[in-house]
Amino acid sequence: MIRKILTTAALVVGLALPAMADPLAKDVFGSFRSASQGAAVSIGFYSQGCGQGFAQLPETGPSWQAMRLSRNRNWGHPELVSFLVGLSQAAQQAGWRGLYVGDMSQPRGGPMVSGHASHQMGLDADIWMLPPPSLSLSPGQRESLSSVSVVDGRGTGLSGNWTPSHMSIMRAAARDPRVERIFVDPVVKVAMCQMERGNRNWLRKVRPLNDHDYHFHVRLTCPRGSICRQQDAPPPGDGCAEAAEWIQNRINPSRVKPTPPDPNYRHPRTYRLSELPSQCTNVASAP
Repeated sequence: MIRKILTTAALVVGLALPAMADPLAKDVFGSFRSASQGAAVSIGFYSQGCGQGFAQLPETGPSWQAMRLSRNRNWGHPELVSFLVGLSQAAQQAGWRGLYVGDMSQPRGGPMVSGHASHQMGLDADIWMLPPPSLSLSPGQRESLSSVSVVDGRGTGLSGNWTPSHMSIMRAAARDPRVERIFVDPVVKVAMCQMERGNRNWLRKVRPLNDHDYHFHVRLTCPRGSICRQQDAPPPGDGCAEAAEWIQNRINPSRVKPTPPDPNYRHPRTYRLSELPSQCTNVASAP
């Protein structure tokens, strides 16, 4: 309800501005090549926000490489950068060379010109399922190389690309108190539910989501000093039965009752600058 009120208020403000004075937020934030100055602050919501004082994940480190450099999306709140460096070290302990890190955020966050609805506050990152064959890829190789799916072609079981290290890395991520959620294909979630023989509490953070078989998506909680709206907590329990239902629905789509589309839904790429939190206008105008 609060989100709807804020969105409605933003729309009213936007109607008072001519289109040229109220540009599409994706065009504004997609044009920045560097972060704004000032203390690190995540602003708004994961799908309707921005950020100040972001840090850039170095393109290459001893245990990671940032991929698709042409997108300039290897930015985020310093907490995200710190988390990814630590997770890449955990990947080495799990037997990988490190991690290939996909999209994080733009230099000042905000809606992107393509792709994601979220990734706007510098608190989201996509981690490739591909164990890095090398941490010395050239910029060109990082554009052409693709990840691999850990789900079979039917979408009902694991593929031969799955390894126990995948689970070790995601478990390490979920156990980090800074992590709010991890999004991954339901097949992967169910597999990890079946494999876990110890403490299962971390599984609650792992949420099933389609199109997350080539990568898993890590989302951090709102850092101290930020002004972001927190996402509702995951439902109680480990969520394993829910993920199993997703797979059953794939096997038998007739089980799923059609849901009419929300006539009020708009992709964040359609938001105008006035529809983001007011602080984002300051971020957009800052040096």
